[in-house]
Amino acid sequence: MSAPTHVSQYTPTEEIPELGAVELHPALDLPLLRDSIRPDHELWTPKELRDLTTLAITELTGSLLDLVEVHDEERWWARLGLTSGVELWLLSWAPGQGTKPHDHGGASGSFAVLFGEVREDYRYPAGPIREAHHGTGSSIGFGAGRAHQVRNTSAVNAATVHAYSPPLLPVRHYADLSDVPPVAPQPAGPIRKNI
Repeated sequence: MSAPTHVSQYTPTEEIPELGAVELHPALDLPLLRDSIRPDHELWTPKELRDLTTLAITELTGSLLDLVEVHDEERWWARLGLTSGVELWLLSWAPGQGTKPHDHGGASGSFAVLFGEVREDYRYPAGPIREAHHGTGSSIGFGAGRAHQVRNTSAVNAATVHAYSPPLLPVRHYADLSDVPPVAPQPAGPIRKNI
């Protein structure tokens, strides 16, 4: 019998913007990001998400470095952008900081490493648990069934840019990656504006 999952304390409560609308972090309201986040695009593939996070760490490096904060007490994050089809985040990781095992509620995702290195233990439903190390400049896109745990196991700070589509799906935590069910859970669904 597998351990129960629970919805993360970080479950979003805000509404998704209307198709064509975009919300950008004030420090990153730049034409390049405004064009690249494609507010009229509703569902992004893992490759498209990877392209977006890669663009962010390669073309917006200075702005991201100006924005990022690292706190020894707890992980830091800031939302960079939100449309009806994608959410984009900047996260920092002091040495030793990490996540609990979790999935993204049925969303596809990506992350790219702005600086430092993070270790990812991951699993797809009914698959083996695997380990990967992602260093500065690396990026990965993944499908909706992936559950993972990300940690900074190095002695230096790290920062990563993450993207998820569809946006604002509740994260589900697991006691251990071995508890990921053999069939991917169905998305709970984002919060949509009533129009």
